[in-house]
Amino acid sequence: MGTGSDSDSNGWGRARGLVVKAAFLIGGAILLKRLTKSTTRWDHARIVADSLSGEKFTREQASRDPDNFFNIRMLTCPAAEMVDGSKVLYFEQAFWRTPQKPFRQRIYMVKPCPKELKCDVEVSSYAIREVEEYKNFCDRPKDQRPLPDEVIGDIGEHLTTIHLKRCERGKRCLYEGSTPPGGFPNSWTGATYCTSELAVLKNNEIHTWDRGYDDDGNQVWGVKEGPYEFKPAPMSSFNDTFSLNFPPPQTMEKRIEGSFVLQE
Repeated sequence: MGTGSDSDSNGWGRARGLVVKAAFLIGGAILLKRLTKSTTRWDHARIVADSLSGEKFTREQASRDPDNFFNIRMLTCPAAEMVDGSKVLYFEQAFWRTPQKPFRQRIYMVKPCPKELKCDVEVSSYAIREVEEYKNFCDRPKDQRPLPDEVIGDIGEHLTTIHLKRCERGKRCLYEGSTPPGGFPNSWTGATYCTSELAVLKNNEIHTWDRGYDDDGNQVWGVKEGPYEFKPAPMSSFNDTFSLNFPPPQTMEKRIEGSFVLQE
């Protein structure tokens, strides 16, 4: 017959066992809930905003096809948030050799698609009113950037809106979409309208394809061979001394006019 201390020990052992089992059950239930929880409209918008953010380059693509693609640096970061929860991002593109001189600067607004449309995420681009004040916005310390309220106040002309849908299983992309049929008005280099395509791939890779057309449907600006493929830069990218046989910056700036809309 056991002693009182043996009984107490056995009792505590059983109690501890029950506690451990309960913890496993609760933990499993929480994990199952997280795994089965449906992704909300705002979750999709957050995923796209996060994927767009960061420093990305078209280095690999430019190495494969230097006649048609340049090594472009794309840098995007959070700049503000609207009262309805829409994410406001600052976006700029520059030649990799001269990141301090962006040739394109925009404000992106990312939010869920309107319920009446058959899409998941809406990405709109806007001009910036005081554009010179935003050069290298993401590279600066936060206390040296325009404040969120100032960013919202500097959102200028609406340029384009892209409607993204979740990609089907088995595809490389997570989201893809384009501007509506007919695109948006654009008057650069003889164009009357422009179109944009955007794909968000795994590992934060972004593909973009912007093109301008005249009244007759002829393409007057933008690359013709396919989208630019922006891939996140490794940490060592700034120290690389690689050579991809690119033309000098002056030559690139002349050729770029056929591929990109330069900052007005």
